[in-house]
Amino acid sequence: METYGIEKLGITNPKAVYRNLTPAHLTEAALRLGEGSLSNTGALVVTTGKYTGRSPKDKFIVDTETIHNDIAWGKVNRPISREKFNAIKEKMISYLQDKEIFIFDGYAGADKTYQQKFRVINEMASQNLFIHQLLIRPTAEELANYGEADYTILCAPGFKCNPEVDGTNSEACIAIDYEAKTIIICGSQYSGEIKKSVFATMNYIMTKMNVLPMHCSANMDPETNETAVFFGLSGTGKTTLSADPNRKLIGDDEHGWSPDGVFNFEGGCYAKCINLTEENEPEIYNAIKFGSLVENVVMDPETREFDFNDDSLTENTRVGYPIEYINNAQVPSMGGIPKVVVFLTADAFGVLPPISRLDKNAAMYHFVTGFTSKLAGTERGITEPQPTFSTLFGEPFMPMDASVYAKMLGDKLDQYGTKVYLVNTGWAGGSASMGAKRMKLAYTRAMVSAALNGSFDSIEFKHHDVFNVDYPTSCPNVPSEMLDAREMWADKSAYDAQANKLAQMFADNFAEKYPNMPAEIVNAGPRAVASV
Repeated sequence: METYGIEKLGITNPKAVYRNLTPAHLTEAALRLGEGSLSNTGALVVTTGKYTGRSPKDKFIVDTETIHNDIAWGKVNRPISREKFNAIKEKMISYLQDKEIFIFDGYAGADKTYQQKFRVINEMASQNLFIHQLLIRPTAEELANYGEADYTILCAPGFKCNPEVDGTNSEACIAIDYEAKTIIICGSQYSGEIKKSVFATMNYIMTKMNVLPMHCSANMDPETNETAVFFGLSGTGKTTLSADPNRKLIGDDEHGWSPDGVFNFEGGCYAKCINLTEENEPEIYNAIKFGSLVENVVMDPETREFDFNDDSLTENTRVGYPIEYINNAQVPSMGGIPKVVVFLTADAFGVLPPISRLDKNAAMYHFVTGFTSKLAGTERGITEPQPTFSTLFGEPFMPMDASVYAKMLGDKLDQYGTKVYLVNTGWAGGSASMGAKRMKLAYTRAMVSAALNGSFDSIEFKHHDVFNVDYPTSCPNVPSEMLDAREMWADKSAYDAQANKLAQMFADNFAEKYPNMPAEIVNAGPRAVASV
C-alpha cells in the first residue's frame, strides 16, 4: 500500500491512504462513510455538530525561543508548551492508526514567488474535499514533483482532548507550531479551522518576505486591471461585494500585498449562506453544486432543497467551493497594486455614513480598530447593538503585534497613493434595535462602484464632526438623502446621542488597546462632541 510518507509522522498502520483524490472520489468516499448527503444541486451537505464556527478559546501557538518575541501574546494568541503540543499530536497519531487517511498536497499563495506548500492530512473525506477546493490545487506535473511540504496540518475532529490532562480549554484544540511547521486540529469538525490555520500561518511568514497579509477580498477591472481590496469582518459584505459580475474576482478572504501587487492565498471561497438568494448573490448561489461542501444549511430530506433562511443549526451556515465556480474569477488569482482599499462595517447603531473617504491617518486608525457591530442578543436586558472591534479586521488570525501590519499598510498607502474608503453596509435611518432596515445592497454596490471608478473625484464632500470623516454629497444611482446618515434619522437629537455614544466607544477601545499609537493616528479617529 502506498503511504505517501505519512509514516514519517508516525502513522504506520493506516487502513488506507488516499492522496489528492478528485472531488468526485472524495464525495463518494464521504457518502460511503456516512459523513453527509447530496443536495438537489449535487453539493455535499454535512452538519458539524456542536462546533458550527471557529473556537477562539481553543486556539494556541507553541511558545518557543525563536518565535517568542514575534508573537503578540494575550487573549487571542495563547501559548502552549512544545511538550503539551507534542503529547496531543502523538495521541492524535495513535487515534488515526487503522483509519482511512485522506491527504491533500497543495499550495497557499497564487504568486509563486511567495507560494508555500501545505500538506493537509484528514480523517474525514468531506474535510479533505473542503481543503482541496479551498487551497490552490497542483497540476499533475506539480504533484509529481511536489517534494516535501513546507507545513503539515493534522486534522482529526474525532479525537477529543482531555482538558485536565492535555492543558486545553475543551475537547477541541487548534495549535500551530511555527518552528516545527506543524498544525494540529482536533475535536472540531468545523472546516473553517483548517482554512484559518493556513491563514494564521501565512500571516506570520509573509511579513518576513515583505508581504502584507490581509483578511480581505479583492477584485479587478477586466479592462484596466485596476485592483481593489475589501476589508471586513464576517457579515459586513466582504464576499458579496467582491463577487461583482462586472469585475474579475481575485479572491474572497485571504490575500497578500507584495511589491508586485495583490495575490490570493487560496484557490477557493468560503461563503456564508444565511438568507442567500439568487437575486442578491447569483455568483455564490450558483456555485453551490457538485464539488462544493455545504456546512449546516438545513435541507428538506425529501426534495433535498435548501432553506437558506433557516438558522436553526447556526447563523454561520457556509459553503466552500473552488474559485473557478465563479464565472468571472481571475485565474491565476493575482492583481496589480490596489488603486482603492475599502473598509467594510455593518453598523447596527445606524449612525456611520454609508460611505466616507479616509486620509492616511484615518485609514490607519480604522485599519487598526476593525469596527463592526452585532445585533442585541437574546439575553434579558440587552436591547442595544453590541460593538465589535477586531484589530486589522482579522484579530484572531494575526499572530504578530498590530503595529507590524499597520506600518506595512501605511507604507504602502504612501508609496502607491492608494485611496481608502469606509463603507457602512449596516443600518440606516435608525438603529437595528429601533427596527430600522439595512442599507440596500444595490445602493452599497453603487457607492463602491463610484469609489472604484473615480466618480467621487469630482464630487463635493462634507465633513462629519463626530466621526471625523468626509462623506460625499452625491453618488450616481444613489438618492442623495441616503448619503447623509444624520438626515436619514427622523429624530436628529436621537441620532446625535447615538453617534456620540458610538464615537466614545471607538475612543475607549483605541485608548485601551493601542496606548502607544502616534498622536496623528489617534487624532484621526471619531470624537464625541457636545453638539453637532
